[in-house]
Amino acid sequence: MPTAPSRDAFSFFYNLRVRWAEVDPQNIVFNAHYLTYADVAITEYFRALGIRYPDDLSRDGGDFFAIKTVLEYLAPARFDDQLQIGIRVARLGRSSLSFAMGIWCSEQALTAGEVIYVHTDNASRSSSPLPAWLRDKILAFERCAPQQ
Repeated sequence: MPTAPSRDAFSFFYNLRVRWAEVDPQNIVFNAHYLTYADVAITEYFRALGIRYPDDLSRDGGDFFAIKTVLEYLAPARFDDQLQIGIRVARLGRSSLSFAMGIWCSEQALTAGEVIYVHTDNASRSSSPLPAWLRDKILAFERCAPQQ
């Protein structure tokens, strides 16, 4: 049985209302939309850190690529539900970072997930170390320190 994420671990939440175009004939959110929800919430997480994505990362000649996503569906989201999407950096590697995600509707946990990004050099398309300024912003922002 999947484990519901703890809300207390998250410093950042993004609210999103489920739109009609996102539900299937059973009136529940089609599974692929959860990755869009994660992407939107991660973009807003960067904004909350004062980072203009992708502009601030490209100034160092880098960018991020998603290399792994995992979603565990705990309960369905339905049309017009008001979702709270929690995003946090759970792990900071040398050249990668792992975002943990939790989605709730009111107090019910709906989804737990992970999105792993690798930081790359734009010219070579090979992995490159995370910029120190990015690490500093993340560590100052997170309530629960990421694994390193």
